[in-house]
Amino acid sequence: MHNLTITVIGCGNLGLSMIQGLIRNKQVNPKKITVTKRNITPILFLKEQGIKVTDDNIEAVKTSEVIVVAVKPYNLTHVFEEIKDVLDPKKHLVVSVATGITTDEIYEMIQKPLPIFRAMPNIATDINQSITCLYQRGSSVTDKEKVEWIFNNLGTTLQINEDLMEAATILGACGVAFVLRFKGAMIQGGIQIGFDADTAKTIVNQTVKGAAEMLIVKNDHPEREIDKVTTPKGCTIVGLNEMEHQGFSSSLIRGIVASFERIEK
Repeated sequence: MHNLTITVIGCGNLGLSMIQGLIRNKQVNPKKITVTKRNITPILFLKEQGIKVTDDNIEAVKTSEVIVVAVKPYNLTHVFEEIKDVLDPKKHLVVSVATGITTDEIYEMIQKPLPIFRAMPNIATDINQSITCLYQRGSSVTDKEKVEWIFNNLGTTLQINEDLMEAATILGACGVAFVLRFKGAMIQGGIQIGFDADTAKTIVNQTVKGAAEMLIVKNDHPEREIDKVTTPKGCTIVGLNEMEHQGFSSSLIRGIVASFERIEK
């Protein structure tokens, strides 16, 4: 168990998912974690696990080494204005999970030479299965190891350039919703062809999990594996072609691009 002290400012859906993932993995001492929220009532249950819960961001920062800022982008300026006087370059490193706010903008807000990380995890941190894209600036090897250790305990990490952070948000974070909508449609289809909802959900969950694991283990491209199950005149190719006639792939691609264009505005 690591004794790293961590504060998560803004314990909303993503911040809470991160906390629950760290506790579930049992690699961080709960007593070393502090979480903040303006209204702490919904997260008071975390106290039962030994986590400190407070609405005082300044005191929370004073007691921790890693400061994860998990507020909405439009609240970031206010949070950094509040805590910048107690941020210590010799003690603290900052991890922002706010979408669309660059490290240049963060440095402008804090006016101090702290190590700054941008991280884009997703809500699968809750079960230690997130993909987290990371970018660091002004950090030492030790700083990098600390942040990677945190997010590796929440899933898998990937270092990327900062100009790809918004794309990472769409593909890795928004992508969870895209996959879940796809699974929901598969379950609905399963019900229509005869399964009850629970059975359809069980089949779809394992099918999607198996397909994903297969690509990971084999390090293969989806189309190569599709070729193995699309026999001539078979039911698989008929279904795939009908989906493509209805715009399945193009609508998914267009949705990803539309989300990206929105985040770029």
